[in-house]
Order: sequence, then structure tokens, then C-alpha cells
Amino acid sequence: MEHSAHAGHEGHNPHAGHDAHAGHEGHGGHVHHGGHGGGSSWRTAAQATLHCLTGCAIGEVLGQVIGVGLGLHNGATVALSIALAFVFGYALTMRGVLRAGLPFRDALKVALAADTVSIVVMELIDNGVMVAVPGAMDAGLGQLLFWVSLAGSLVLAFLVTVPVNRWLIGRGRGHAVVHAYH
Repeated sequence: MEHSAHAGHEGHNPHAGHDAHAGHEGHGGHVHHGGHGGGSSWRTAAQATLHCLTGCAIGEVLGQVIGVGLGLHNGATVALSIALAFVFGYALTMRGVLRAGLPFRDALKVALAADTVSIVVMELIDNGVMVAVPGAMDAGLGQLLFWVSLAGSLVLAFLVTVPVNRWLIGRGRGHAVVHAYH
């Protein structure tokens, strides 16, 4: 984990008592970047949101493609997209946390704490856009309207979720809980 955002903070040793992050005791008070300057916290929030967006986008696109491709009702397509977004969003976080040696149950708890709010916000935005754009949900997979609406919905979801994640990370919540396992 890079701590360049802490440079220039005289008397502030972000690694005191961490011994290369062994055990991560006391790490929770250190992971937030909100109080150390706007630039790094926005960057951290954007990276966390991009990570979350990756899992959400995989699930969202897959759900939309399956739903539209099978001719499912719009409500069923949205529900499938949301369910798959949560599955893939949590799975990507858990993959990294499991690699850090956490047991499955603990890794699931970290993923739930890290990603739930971010995924909820993203899903509200991207599914809301898909439903709000006239004809987007009824467009076929071969139609540009479907793909432009889906891409636009994901971009808008990213832009809305970055400040949410910045607020969470600044309070040691959301994606900040994952940093202890990097």
C-alpha cells in the first residue's frame, strides 16, 4: 500500500506499530485518507470506485445481456442484473482478501463492509438510467441504443459513486476496510 499521501506530515508516522502490517492491529485509524489532503482521497476514491465498477459492470452487462437476449420482462432483467452485480462485485473483493489469507467467512464480511454501499449506489444509478432511457430496455442486443445506454449508465454510476466512496473512505469505512488486507 502506498502512503505517499502522508509525505510532509511532520511528526505523523503512519507505520508506527505496524511492523510491515503484521496483524493489522490499529490499522483502521490509518487507512482513511480523507484528512490528509483532497487529491489523494479523490484518487483513492476513484480507484475504489473503479474496482467496484469492474465487478458491478461484469454483473450488470451479463444480466442485461441475458435478460434482453432471453426477452425477459424489464423487472426480471433489472433484478438479474442487480443480483449478478452484487455477486461479481463481492467476488472481486473477496478474491484479493482471500489471497491475503483471510478465511472465507471473514473475507465475506470484509467484502460486505467494503462494497455494499458502493454497489447499491451504482445499481440505483445504472439500472435507473437503463429504465429511464426510452426504448433502452426494449432494444435488442444488436442495437446501438442498448449499448450506448448501458455504457452511459455505467459512466454515470461511476461519477455519482466516487464522492460517496470518498466520504466512506474518509471515515474509515467502505473500501477503506479492504486496505488493511493489501
